[in-house]
Amino acid sequence: MSVNASSLLSIAFRPFFLLGAAFAIVMGLLWIMVLHAPMGLPPEMLYWHGHEMLVGFGMAAVAGFLLTSISRWTGRPPVQGNELLLLVVAWLLGRLAMGFAFAYPAWVAAAADMIFPLLLVYFVGRELVRGGSTRNFLIVGIVSVLAGLNLFYHLGRAGVIEGDDRTAVYLLIHLMLLLVAIIGGRIIPNFTMGWLRQNGHGAERMPASFMPLEVLALVATVSIGIAAAYAPLSGALANGLPWLALLAAVAHSCRLACWRGLATRSNPLLFVLHFAYGWLPLGYLLTALAYWGYLPPTLALHALTMGVIGLMILAVTTRVALGHTGRALQASRAVVVAYGLLTLAVVARLAGTYASGNYRVTVDVSALLWSAAFGIFVWVYWPVLTGPSAE
Repeated sequence: MSVNASSLLSIAFRPFFLLGAAFAIVMGLLWIMVLHAPMGLPPEMLYWHGHEMLVGFGMAAVAGFLLTSISRWTGRPPVQGNELLLLVVAWLLGRLAMGFAFAYPAWVAAAADMIFPLLLVYFVGRELVRGGSTRNFLIVGIVSVLAGLNLFYHLGRAGVIEGDDRTAVYLLIHLMLLLVAIIGGRIIPNFTMGWLRQNGHGAERMPASFMPLEVLALVATVSIGIAAAYAPLSGALANGLPWLALLAAVAHSCRLACWRGLATRSNPLLFVLHFAYGWLPLGYLLTALAYWGYLPPTLALHALTMGVIGLMILAVTTRVALGHTGRALQASRAVVVAYGLLTLAVVARLAGTYASGNYRVTVDVSALLWSAAFGIFVWVYWPVLTGPSAE
């Protein structure tokens, strides 16, 4: 597999989509090894695993998508060349430091791992300010909070603030879900509208949005995130959380229903965006049922993490990589298989909650399917992301 360095470092989605997918493969296989380790699973490894899936895998996708989109929003040249290489090296340094985080003092891993999020805040903020894109300044705030939560995780891990690692991981999960809600609310109806128009649908059959519903969905997403993170510390939050989750489920279901997703069934590259977003209301519904005692909490957690975040990242990266390299917006058969494998990975992980004695088997299957899905992405998209554009 050849690599064109000038192409790879020409725009952020190229290296970060590739690195994020490769890291997803490694984390899936590594998790199998950890679960089968003779000494068992130390409690701190659960939060380490969550942190790496969010900051390593998730933030790689966020960096690639945002820095690419900001260039379009502002009309400015993209972050590229040596600046992009610096950001990539910072991400790699963070992953290397966290890979050996238990071998040396916590502050060493923290210092190395904070470089990437801080650089990302700088580049996102700089480009939006210089481009005068005031309507997108909220994105700077969200990325800054991501960096802050990464710091809180490390403070908790170091014992500076007891339990902060757990709280930080939960807040990171729900902040990623907020990004899915915000970005999905922009791109999914817009992509759908464009495709429907191309296929002769009239204006009366276009995706719709209603501002009160948009606000309700986002406010509910923020509220459920804060409640889920701090519920162990507050009886009132724990009691109110299922009702917030139910409200979020209804709001996001109504929002999704307005986007005409079923009309895109013949276009897998577009339909998968709707399908991935559909895990969001389902995950919130499962969250409500879990807090009412009808389901195990891990069921809802993995529906939101693997189902929403994992599948949405695969859906967005497969489309954005084609669109921004001038290629036809058509999913290959292999990519459709990847969508199916990742969906099966989520289902297997959820089923494992009830597998009792076969729990590890279901986790193994889920992790292997997860790694296979992203392995297909790397195989299919390697020439797309490392070679010249088709334009």
